[in-house]
Amino acid sequence: MKLLVVGSGGREHALLWALKREQPDAVLLAAPGNAGTALVATNLPIPADQIPDLVDAAVRERVDLVIIGPEGPLALGLADRLRGRGIPTFGPSGAAARIEASKAWSKEVMVAAGVPTAASRTFATLAPALAYIDSHPEPLVVKASGLAAGKGAVVCATRAEAASAARAMLDTRIFGDAGDEVVVEAFLEGEELSVLALTNGTEVAILPPAQDHKRLQEGDRGPNTGGMGAYSPVALDTAALRAMVTTRVLEPTLAEMARRGAPFSGVLYAGLMVDRSGNPSVVEFNCRFGDPETQVILPRIASGLVDALGACARGSRLPEVTIDPSAAVTTVLAARGYPDQPERGAEITIPDDLPDGALVFHAGTRRDEAGILRAAGGRVLAVTGVGATFAAAQTISRAAAERITFDGKQFRRDIGWREAARR
Repeated sequence: MKLLVVGSGGREHALLWALKREQPDAVLLAAPGNAGTALVATNLPIPADQIPDLVDAAVRERVDLVIIGPEGPLALGLADRLRGRGIPTFGPSGAAARIEASKAWSKEVMVAAGVPTAASRTFATLAPALAYIDSHPEPLVVKASGLAAGKGAVVCATRAEAASAARAMLDTRIFGDAGDEVVVEAFLEGEELSVLALTNGTEVAILPPAQDHKRLQEGDRGPNTGGMGAYSPVALDTAALRAMVTTRVLEPTLAEMARRGAPFSGVLYAGLMVDRSGNPSVVEFNCRFGDPETQVILPRIASGLVDALGACARGSRLPEVTIDPSAAVTTVLAARGYPDQPERGAEITIPDDLPDGALVFHAGTRRDEAGILRAAGGRVLAVTGVGATFAAAQTISRAAAERITFDGKQFRRDIGWREAARR
């Protein structure tokens, strides 16, 4: 079996690691990959947004299954192009990827499907957005409708902050075309939960839920990032909650997307806010595996991953995916200056004797001409600890994160703080 994973981040390294663990004899390819993916796969020097070149490579290599990691190539229609050449592909069509690529369209789908979500309005010009914000209760949330690398949502304590965020998106254009439209919505009270479900378009198989940490600094302070860490399982997750998410969120969304001519297959990621009564509302949908959630979810899958990805790609019945009872905690190591202006080039040292249960997934890394490992992105490494308990996994992740060194390293030492408080 020959498998190609498209992307170059920690999510893609984790995917390749999981595929290799389950199918040790498979031939693995990554495009473009990073220094970590090169340890388990052959890197193809093709950027993830070079759609024709990726399709040509998949055909030339006679790939049995392509797994698309990032949202960008999905929104550009890579899955459509691959399927058009007869290559089974895990990931939604370009039309279905709008569930993430356009928050405005996603809101339309949710409202039509009766999915619980925050009340909102969408604006393409500044004046009516400011007028709406001026009349809106505090706090509120302003989001760039398009793809903004996980950084396009601004939680605003005051209307003044919201007006400033709207100006930055629509006028200053800090997110470029992603901010051509903005969504202004009510602030949801509760606790966040990431629920990822594999789907062939009709059936859903919920993977172990996780909780992400978006803020840069400990205590959930500082700017929003692409994610500074995650953990799984989450005590917030119950059988009753999963049933509600399936019947009130996932199934109605899939049905409405199919009705609109955009059937979804792949992994549908529901970013939820769960209130004190245990009721979920959708904060946002993503059309792909989350990062860094993937780094804690995949180590907990005991078997069935490859078959499930293939079933989604081919539209066949979903097989059983078995889950390991262990816990996983991921700590992201970021470069100095992240998320605004990350510094690149720092030499990275990863000791050989990290604690048992530690997994290091490369995100923004490269090897220079001398073979030295260097930082090449904002989020550099994702350090996952796997243990029999949450506390054990948290300790392993934190200890390994402390021991890895590079100049300017920044990370949070409180990943999973809500879970620790509960326990």
